[in-house]
Amino acid sequence: MLEKVFKLKEKNTNVKTEIIAGITTFLAMAYILGVNPLILGDAGMDTPSVFMATAISAGFASIVMGVIANYPVSLAAGMGVNALFAYTICGTMGFSWQAALAGVFVSGLIFIVISVTGIRKAIINAIPIQLKLAIGAGIGFFIAFVGLKNAGIIVANPSTFVGLGNLADPTVLLAVFGILVTIALLALKVPAGVFVGMVITAVIGIICGSFFGMEGMPVLPESIFETSFQMNGLGAFMDGFGELFANPLTTFVVIFSFLFVDFFDTAGTLVAVANRIGLVNEKGELENAEQALLADAIGTVAGAALGTSTVTSFVESTSGVEVGGKTGLTACTTGVMFFISILFAPIILSAVTNAVTAPALVVVGILMAQQLKGIDWEDFVYGTAGFVTIIAMILTYSISNGIAFGFIAYTVAMIASGKAKEIHVTVWVLIVIFVIYFALPQLM
Repeated sequence: MLEKVFKLKEKNTNVKTEIIAGITTFLAMAYILGVNPLILGDAGMDTPSVFMATAISAGFASIVMGVIANYPVSLAAGMGVNALFAYTICGTMGFSWQAALAGVFVSGLIFIVISVTGIRKAIINAIPIQLKLAIGAGIGFFIAFVGLKNAGIIVANPSTFVGLGNLADPTVLLAVFGILVTIALLALKVPAGVFVGMVITAVIGIICGSFFGMEGMPVLPESIFETSFQMNGLGAFMDGFGELFANPLTTFVVIFSFLFVDFFDTAGTLVAVANRIGLVNEKGELENAEQALLADAIGTVAGAALGTSTVTSFVESTSGVEVGGKTGLTACTTGVMFFISILFAPIILSAVTNAVTAPALVVVGILMAQQLKGIDWEDFVYGTAGFVTIIAMILTYSISNGIAFGFIAYTVAMIASGKAKEIHVTVWVLIVIFVIYFALPQLM
């Protein structure tokens, strides 16, 4: 049966290799189980419930990807888009988490429609590659900033806006230690380096708290296997539709922001993995692209229904590909591992603090920032758009603001350079909407 579904012989692989690859991918992605509940918890969500939703949606979506598309690509609640959910949609814009979940659900339904009709691919092609890269890198800087802020390494300062935190604080020192250890692990190419770095940081924190009485450190739960299966976010998106659709303009911004970020997370990951395993043809097109995009969209709808932010394809899937994963059996194995992880919820929720997640956020930010190398900085138009996108995301503490300002800067620079005719009609439509969005509050 496995041979029939996953075509193992045709792909020149075997069950053992695929299972090992799936476990490897899980270890590389496992940090999301601790990070996502903390980030969405900042939006007022119940962290144990978010943990359950994160694990179940990741398991389900990864298996769907494996069976439908036969890709060794696993999915989970995405980094970056969860920050968008908590700090921009719920934070800056003031939406409740229920309304934000409704936005995720609607964006997932739209994804399903545009995936099966081919519109998704057409829209991706309309956005300049330089802007795609800048947005990805900008989200990386934003995520790293969130990690440093939450860990107390960077704090507010009335004189300089931001400043260095209290390095005499044991929890801050633990976060700094964790970041340095994780950087070293990745430099040494240790498999699942981000996850291993989090584990080491948590263990050191538990030792410091248990044996030296340091406050604010990670702790072990009283009962290791007493998992709470509560899911307060299950179906909660239904309660958010009224708030989400109260203002058509902000409704568009919320849904578009989720759509946009997931758009390029998925596209980038699928291209990266497909290139590694030879699923890109001579025209640069991905085999089974429609099925893979559909699986991703289904994952987002399921995640919103369960109570978590947008589920997307993880670039960490390349870690499984590196050890031989070539088929959907790899993704299915990863999915099963996420379901098994539910049994260890008490450990993850008790031992994973902001100091423990900081290494993951900072290092993932570093990896995402590598997209900067693809931006043509010698071209003033693209350099300006890239710079504005990134700096606006960080300084306005808003991913969607960064995207909007980046598009506006790109358009102005293109017009001034006499290249207005080269701007795609899709970009013009987005520019009009962004300008209205920024101008309307000032006119009201």
